[in-house]
Amino acid sequence: MNDRAVLAADLGALEIDEWPVYLAAHSGLPGPRANLTLVQAFGDVAEAATVIEYAGRPDEYLALCGTAALGRLLGEDDGRIESFLRARAADARWRVREGVAMALQTLGDRDPSALFDLADRWLKQETATATATDAASLLTLRAVAAGVAEPRLVKGEAAALAGQNILNRIMELLVAVPIGERRSEGFRVLQKALGYCWSVVVPGAPGPGFDALERWARSGDPAAAQIVRVNLTKTRLRRVDPVRVATIGAS
Repeated sequence: MNDRAVLAADLGALEIDEWPVYLAAHSGLPGPRANLTLVQAFGDVAEAATVIEYAGRPDEYLALCGTAALGRLLGEDDGRIESFLRARAADARWRVREGVAMALQTLGDRDPSALFDLADRWLKQETATATATDAASLLTLRAVAAGVAEPRLVKGEAAALAGQNILNRIMELLVAVPIGERRSEGFRVLQKALGYCWSVVVPGAPGPGFDALERWARSGDPAAAQIVRVNLTKTRLRRVDPVRVATIGAS
């Protein structure tokens, strides 16, 4: 068995009330990296009620476990799980927010079109409410960007194009934030995420992807230009088209 299966088996052999102690002992915290393999193992064995309960726990690691596992439940009810997950995207705890991206990727593994439909819904909701300058909205946009920008989900051209479409729409919302309101934590977190997300979605459809990066580099917006510059430093883009990387970098 691989590590994930071993951890899932360990959890399955315990009584449910013993899980918090086991999870805390094997979480990798305090430390620079949480044990994400254990997070995935939790999602493999936890029943729906346990997943929902843990997603609302005050302990950050337990809440991460529950939030990430919500991806397994998406589409199984009348939308309440999706609403609950979306609320977690603006959680004050960054590991819980990361769990939202993991949940979206779990959905994408099961049904890629469902992931992009969900991303489209969330972006439309943010656009319709015109709250993109609010911290909660910016953090929600970050969750969507990180959720779709996962290499295993955007290998094919169609998926890569869908991912590029999502990121272009997020960029439009980002540059709409007034310059004077860009010092917020939400803006910083979103900009940082976009600094790698493009490098993930471009390789599957490099022509349109590099065209988009070039447009944003020449947009005149300092945040957009910085996002492009950071993406151009990523090895995965230089491998795809070093000439185009150099050309855009010089623009």
